[in-house]
Parts: sequence; C-alpha cells; structure tokens
Amino acid sequence: MEDKRYAVLIDSDNISSKYISNILDEMTKYGVVTYKRIYGDWTTTQANKWKKELMENSITPIQQFRNTVGKNATDSTLIIDAMDILYTHSVDGFCIVSSDGDFTRLASRLRESGMHVIGMGENKTPRSFRAACTVFTDLELLLDQTMDETVAKTGTKSKAKKKTENIISQKDIENDIIEIITENANKGRETGMGEIGSRLQKKYSDFDVRNYGYSSLSTFIDEIEAFDVKKKESTVFVALHTDKDMKKRVKRFTIDTVAEAGTKGIELGHLGQKIHEEFPNFNVKEFGYATLSKFIYGIKDLKVEALGGSGYVVYVR
Repeated sequence: MEDKRYAVLIDSDNISSKYISNILDEMTKYGVVTYKRIYGDWTTTQANKWKKELMENSITPIQQFRNTVGKNATDSTLIIDAMDILYTHSVDGFCIVSSDGDFTRLASRLRESGMHVIGMGENKTPRSFRAACTVFTDLELLLDQTMDETVAKTGTKSKAKKKTENIISQKDIENDIIEIITENANKGRETGMGEIGSRLQKKYSDFDVRNYGYSSLSTFIDEIEAFDVKKKESTVFVALHTDKDMKKRVKRFTIDTVAEAGTKGIELGHLGQKIHEEFPNFNVKEFGYATLSKFIYGIKDLKVEALGGSGYVVYVR
C-alpha cells in the first residue's frame, strides 16, 4: 500500500523547538510528510531558537508579523494555509502541532472533509482540541521516550518525569474494555486485541498506552487483573477474568447485610456503600452487570421496593 501523505503545520508561538525531531519521528508511523511549515514572527529574538532546527529538518518558515501586541497572529495564517492545502487534494491528512485550543474548529473542519487529523501538543492542551483530532499525542510523552532510550544506551541517570495530569484514568479505560468484552459476549463473539485498540482510539483521541508506562496495548491489558489475554494462532483475544468465588462471597455478604437490617430493610444506596467498603476491588461489570443495583436485583433471595418519594429499599424475601 502507498504511504499516506500528510501536511505538518506547526504553531511556533505555542511549541518549543526541542520537540521538533520527536514530532517528525512520530509522523513516520503515519506516512510521508509532504508539507512541513512553521508559523511565527521570525523577526523576534525568540525565533532564533528555531533557526537551526528549521535548516536541519527542511521546514519552511511562514512569516507573520505581530500587528497587535498580545494577539497570536499566527493562528489565522496557519488556518488559511490548512484550508488552501485541503482544497489542493494533495494530502490524506494533517498534523496540527500546537497547545492552543483555538485550533479546535480547524481540526473538526478538516475531519468533516474526510481528513485524518493528528494533533500534537503539550500536556496543557485543552480537551476540546484533543477530542477534535483523530489522534492526539502529548509532546512530553515523546520527549520522555527519547530520554529513556538515551538512558538505556548510555547508562546515565534520567531526570524525574513530570506527572501527566491530563490523561484518561486507567480505571475508566478498564471499564470501557469490560463494556466492549461484555457487549461482544452478549452477541456470542470473542473480543480481539485489535478491536479494543481501535475502539479506545475512536473514543479517546489521546489514548496512548505510553502514558501509563507501557510500550504495547497487549502488555497494558495483560497487567490488569480483570482480564485474561489468550492467543489463538496469530490472533490475540481478551476475556474477562471471572472470580466465581468473589461473586459468591459478595452475594452472601449482601444477603447477610440485608437480613441484619430486619423487617425495615436497608436503603439501596447504603447497601451499595457497605458492599464497596467490604470488597473495594469488586467490579460488577466484570460479572456482566451494568450497575451494582442490577446485580442486587438479580439476587433471588432479595426483593427491592420503591420508597414513597425517591430511592429504593432492599428486603429479604
């Protein structure tokens, strides 16, 4: 298959020159870069840091004077160029390099035209721009990866890494994977590793296992106790790791807790709190239930009745 062609457009006002080699290296995963342009006011002393990088990486600087102090004049120039390139029909996608949320609408517009949009920016990049891209990558992540490779080769000590704060929690990712597996199981299908990776990327444009300290999705999932990874011929499948004893213990505890409450019963929310306190690692989704209340409804020895106002009470039958 022929490599896809990309236009890389960089906002120099919001990106440091130290990232340029990482940006171009990352783009080799997607295809061939046919446009390499960077936007800024090259008459300022701040632009001097970029000059060496521009020459070594054959990046075309686009001049934009600061007509108004405090205003980012490069945004409009970059946007106009992106639309001009779009209408030439000479590329398959764009890479917008900026930590500025003002490019959110541009990314959305390019995707509406069928373009694959890769976003790159620092960890401070707003979620709106991240979500508008097909894929978004944190530049600090790429820099850390390069540092790790250098440490491995030279044996020197690495600097302490900054904590990544703007990423999806691992617990949310785990719950999403459980939902994918459960959905397929209800249709009598197994869940492949490739499907999980594809669906997570579609839901979270900035999902990247490197943010969690892993180099591959299979290793990331294999480390989570809730899943079993198995290989059939050349395909890797993921299944839920069901602890049947855990389910029995939770059911028994739930029935006993309701029985202790006597004839007055126990409020559903309070019962759920007690279960989580006793079994902090219990996740009902691993057993095929959407919510804890559905799990309790499914226990034959218990009955759930609505209160006069709002809420529910659980009794022993």
